[in-house]
Amino acid sequence: MDIFILLIFVLMLSIFLGFELISKVPSTLHTPLMSGANAISGITIVGALLSAGVHYGDNEETVILGALAVFFATLNVVGGYLVTNRMLAMFKKKEKDNK
Repeated sequence: MDIFILLIFVLMLSIFLGFELISKVPSTLHTPLMSGANAISGITIVGALLSAGVHYGDNEETVILGALAVFFATLNVVGGYLVTNRMLAMFKKKEKDNK
């Protein structure tokens, strides 16, 4: 029971810290930070692939959870890169029609 309270405390602290950090980031720094977060999520995919490929006897739940982790981590990385690409497009100069 004590470990559960500790885990809840760490979760609540990380939620508060994450909210405070994200709210203080100016929009010009958001794109580089998003790219860094995508790199970290790429490492998560490697861990998920390792988890999906490991067989602990006849335990199929491990493989299923590992495959789900690969799927969700891939969604996170792809979505992050799409958001980063869209934000970078906002900083490009628009071409004027010279007709």
